[in-house]
Amino acid sequence: MPLSSLQLPALPLFRPLLMIGHGTKDSQGRQAFLDFAQAYHEIDSSRPVIPCFLELTTPTIADGVAECVAQGYTEISALPILLFAARHNKFDVTNELDRCRQSHPQINFHYGRHFGITSELLKLWKERLAQLDLHNKQIPREETVLLLVGRGSSDPDANADVYKLARLLWEGSNYKTVETCFIGITHPRLEVGFERARLYQPKRIIVLPYFLFTGVLVAKIFAIAAQQQTNHPEILINCLPEIGIEPPLLQILRNREIETQLGEVQMNCEMCKFRINAVSNVHSHHHDHHHHHDHAVTDPYENLQTYHDKIWQAP
Repeated sequence: MPLSSLQLPALPLFRPLLMIGHGTKDSQGRQAFLDFAQAYHEIDSSRPVIPCFLELTTPTIADGVAECVAQGYTEISALPILLFAARHNKFDVTNELDRCRQSHPQINFHYGRHFGITSELLKLWKERLAQLDLHNKQIPREETVLLLVGRGSSDPDANADVYKLARLLWEGSNYKTVETCFIGITHPRLEVGFERARLYQPKRIIVLPYFLFTGVLVAKIFAIAAQQQTNHPEILINCLPEIGIEPPLLQILRNREIETQLGEVQMNCEMCKFRINAVSNVHSHHHDHHHHHDHAVTDPYENLQTYHDKIWQAP
C-alpha cells in the first residue's frame, strides 16, 4: 500500500506532536527517522510534527520543544518512537522533558507510550516471511529456524517482551523453532543465538532484526550473519530487513497519538524493576539527567555473571 493512500483515523485535537527517536551516529539511520516523521506529517498536516532525538545526534529533545514554544504552543504530545518500554522510555526521555519544563514552565507535556507488541507488526513480519517462502521454495519451514534479534536492554521487563514477541511470531508458523537473542547489553548475544539455532540442525536460519530503522547495530547484525554464512556454508542464512517506514508503523503511531490526546495512555508496570525497587524502598526514582551512552564504548554487561548481579538493580 502506498503511504500516500493510507487512511488514518482523525485526530481529536490539533496539538503538536513531538516524535522522539533514540538517535544514532549512522547518517542513514538518522535520515530514516526524519523521513518517517515527514511521511507521517504529509498524511496529516493539521498540526506540527516535530522529530527529535534522545542522544547521539540532533535535533535534541530540547530543540524540538523550543520549536513548539516558538510557534506559540503550550500543550505538546510527546511520543517515544521506541519498540519496547525500557529505561530510555521510562526515565531518560521523561527526564529530558523535565529539564525542558524548567526552561519553559508554561508547557504541559502529554507523554505517550511506546509501540509495544501489536497485531500490525506481527502481521508485517508474517507477510515478509511469506514473501521469503515465494523466493525460496526448496527449503521448507520445518527445516528452518527463526532467529529474532532484539536491541537488548538493562530492563528485564523489556527483554521479556522480546521473547514474547518471538513466541507469538512462531506459534502456528510451522517453523522448526524460534531462538531469541540480542545484539547488546543483555544475553544471549547474537553469536550464541546462531549456536543455539544450529543445534536443531536446520537447513536454513532466518534472521529477523527487530529494529525500527537501520543504524550501527543493524549493520552489525548483518555483518555477523554474513560471517556466520561463511563459517557454515551448509546452512542457508537469510536476513530480513529492519521494519522501516511501513503503513503498519504509521497506523500504530496514529493510535499512540490519539491515546495521548484523549488521555488514555496505559502501561503495565507490574514487572518493572524501577517500580519494584521503589515499592521496596531499596532505591529511589532519582536518575541522572545527563545519562548518555555511547554504543562504541565498553560493554558493562559483557560478562554474564556481572549481568545477573546487576540487572535487577535500579539506578
